[in-house]
Amino acid sequence: MTRQGCSTFSTDESNRILDRLAGLEKIISPDQIMQALVATDRVNRHRCQLSNDVMLWVVLAMGLFTTLPIRQVFKQARRLRKEEASPPRSSLCAARKRLGLEPVKYLHEHTVRPLATPETPGAFWRGWRWVGLDGSVYDAPDSAANAAAFARASGSRGQGAFPQVRKASLVELGTHVELAIEIGGWQDSEQALARKLWDRLPSDSLLVEDRGFFSYDDWKELDGRGQKLLVRVQSNLILEPFQELSDGSYLAKIYPSSSHRDQDRDGIVVRVIAYTIDDPQRTGHQEEHRFLTNLLDETPYPALALIVGYHERWEHELVYDEQKTHQDPRRAEKPAHLRSETPEGVRQELYALSLAHFVVRALMFEAARPEKLDVDRLSFVGCFRILQCRLPECLGQTAQTLDEWYENLLWEMRQEIIETRRNRINPRVIKRKMSKWLKKRPEHRNLPPLKKTFVESVVMNT
Repeated sequence: MTRQGCSTFSTDESNRILDRLAGLEKIISPDQIMQALVATDRVNRHRCQLSNDVMLWVVLAMGLFTTLPIRQVFKQARRLRKEEASPPRSSLCAARKRLGLEPVKYLHEHTVRPLATPETPGAFWRGWRWVGLDGSVYDAPDSAANAAAFARASGSRGQGAFPQVRKASLVELGTHVELAIEIGGWQDSEQALARKLWDRLPSDSLLVEDRGFFSYDDWKELDGRGQKLLVRVQSNLILEPFQELSDGSYLAKIYPSSSHRDQDRDGIVVRVIAYTIDDPQRTGHQEEHRFLTNLLDETPYPALALIVGYHERWEHELVYDEQKTHQDPRRAEKPAHLRSETPEGVRQELYALSLAHFVVRALMFEAARPEKLDVDRLSFVGCFRILQCRLPECLGQTAQTLDEWYENLLWEMRQEIIETRRNRINPRVIKRKMSKWLKKRPEHRNLPPLKKTFVESVVMNT
């Protein structure tokens, strides 16, 4: 391995600077790091401690050690050397800003990939790879720059407390790998962001979407590309059957407008699968649920199997749960979902979190494969904590010691088997309603400093 960039830090026997991150090279290689820097013109031209290749590893480590401030992340990544002081926080923040977004984004786009094969349990159906497309909203720190870039939610009670970052992502549902992401603000719709991800869809994917993503134009475009679709639609969409199929589904047409429907013009043939639930304990009891698919033949693609298969979409929601609740949760010192005060820092942070999530998921995939386990049977939280604990223990002086650590890590992750998921009830309710306290308004932000001390402001009542 060649020395990382132009850093003036001393290296270990294997020429590493951040030697406690050696285990990450099993998923992301130093060559990939350097390729990202070369492709984005971020290779340092002068020697310095915090070169861009060092900082790219630090940013990646921030996605794993999310509870630590950036200076402690650096300490976590580099072994203690006698009389060597760690860089101050200000230098690390400046170096992170100098690195910028582009290398992290490039690394994500050229590293994250589908992992499942047709033999992977739960990842394929009738030769098609389950892939989901969905979105989520994040609270960004309450800074003027973030508010200007991403905007706040607004309603009858005024603006929201935090600037809102909207993310759309493609997920390989069988492995929970977030294949691609697109980032916008509150003013950007999930549908608009989702369209930017279409070119990243695997050619063998069966795309599963919720009802908020359906439109005639989007269906026409994706269907024209040969993309296989399974999409839930809203109850007010008019779907008149013209052919009943043997499994209870039927063929209908979708149109760009009601006038086109009246004239039977520019219609696209779709297969409609409609059903209700007769269990009063379940959410959606007695409501009609409808899916559209362009898998028109009911013999190889029966309706009941597609109804059951659509529930793979909830694996996408679990990916957001893994990232927002477990990988980088809110805590006392971080009231927003993210930590960065600038828009570019927010985007860089989201890509780093997704990369770190991929590292964990790729290791879980490799851990499950020898036993032919469904990756869903392994605990993400358990495996994530194991990686946090064991990564600093990795001795990467030789390929043999690195391989031994890696095999032991996979063995330990393989023990994190969870019970088969329960037949759960998920009522759509919240535990807490609005607070009785007054809502924060624009006049409560950026207050001028106090001119009097507390003692000077006290007036005794006589």
